[in-house]
Amino acid sequence: MPDVMTIELRGLSFHAFHGLYEEEKKTGNEFRVELRADYSPPGAILTSLEDTVNYVALYEILQEAMKEPRALLETLVMEIAETIHDRFPQVTKVEVSVYKLHPPIAAFTGSVGVTYKKEY
Repeated sequence: MPDVMTIELRGLSFHAFHGLYEEEKKTGNEFRVELRADYSPPGAILTSLEDTVNYVALYEILQEAMKEPRALLETLVMEIAETIHDRFPQVTKVEVSVYKLHPPIAAFTGSVGVTYKKEY
C-alpha cells in the first residue's frame, strides 16, 4: 500500500452569498469550511515545497470559490474538489465540507452543511 500524506485546512470562516433565497443573495451568511486533500508523497522524506500540496494554494482556491455565489452548496463543494485536482493532479482524494452557520429556517438552531468526497 502506498504512503498517503493528508493536507488539512480546518475551521475556516468566510462571509459569502451562497443560497437559493433572495435574502441570502443580498445579506450573505457565515460559512465554515473544512478541507482534506490526500496524495502519495514522491519520496521517503519531504524536504521541498514542490514535493507537497501547498496549503496556501489550497486556501487561495477556497477563497476564490467562496467569492462566487452558488445556489447550492453541493455545486460549490464539487467545483472546489475539481479545481483542487486540476491544480494538483497528484491529489488522489479530496474531502470538502461547507457549513452554513445561519440557515434561513424558522426556529432553527444549529448549522447545515454538505460534504463531498472524491477519489481520483
